[in-house]
Amino acid sequence: MPQRIAQRPLAVASARFISTSTPAPAHSEGKECFLERLSGDDQGIAVINFNRPKAFNALSRKFVGEFRAALQELRYDQDARVVIVRSLVEGAFCAGADLRERSTMNATEVKQFLASLRDSFRELETLPIPTIAVIDGAALGGGLEMALCCDMRVGGGNKKVKIGLVETKLAIIPGAGGTQRLPRLIGIPKAKELIYSSKILNSAAAKEMGILNHAVTEDSGYNKALEVAREILPMGPVAIRMAKSAIDKGTQFEIDSGLEYEQACYAQIMPTEDRLEGLASFREKRKPNYKGR
Repeated sequence: MPQRIAQRPLAVASARFISTSTPAPAHSEGKECFLERLSGDDQGIAVINFNRPKAFNALSRKFVGEFRAALQELRYDQDARVVIVRSLVEGAFCAGADLRERSTMNATEVKQFLASLRDSFRELETLPIPTIAVIDGAALGGGLEMALCCDMRVGGGNKKVKIGLVETKLAIIPGAGGTQRLPRLIGIPKAKELIYSSKILNSAAAKEMGILNHAVTEDSGYNKALEVAREILPMGPVAIRMAKSAIDKGTQFEIDSGLEYEQACYAQIMPTEDRLEGLASFREKRKPNYKGR
């Protein structure tokens, strides 16, 4: 049956799922960023919603503060297994820095804000569970830098999708990790071309470049992100956390040290109840019932 999610008019779920969303909490009113938890068959999927329509989700102090609060809540939530980051604002994922607010800051305040922004992106990047960014509109500058902190990215097919690091056009450089994460994702030569030229890409071009995992033809990429999240949801949650750690940290080492780190992650799975449940379910030809321990 169709899935009905609060504040999500574009999303229609697969008929084989019965799922509802926890209604947006009363305290989300007036918030620029808030956390939503799906329920039913989608329990375990959390959604961080951006909702600053007048500024296309530009990164203000208020926005960043609420974003960090959502991330802190998720970091210690054992029930959350996958996170989707998306915008409720048509035509925008995140337009990057709030230049109007930035113009009122002195040099010290700019430095402090950038430090907070970098910290928030690092907090997103180091969440122990999988993260998926849905880019249905402009993801420019800091907006793309944020999306690069997610494990996966899905782009919508509408013409408002614009993806790029455009800081050099303003005589600055990406200051929230773009010069480091983009080259690691797509390679140094491609990243240099995009950053030097402030080139803006659509979904198809960003997929070809390797920035997006998926580029869909429908306007919103949320359905595809939900599909990917649902594929991850039944997997062993401890194993997913350890796999993310092994990939993210292990690939920072040379191969032998990386293999040692992989074994260290594997060792943490050995004493878990979930590992035994996985073996039992395979032997008994049934679906596993993982507890995350």
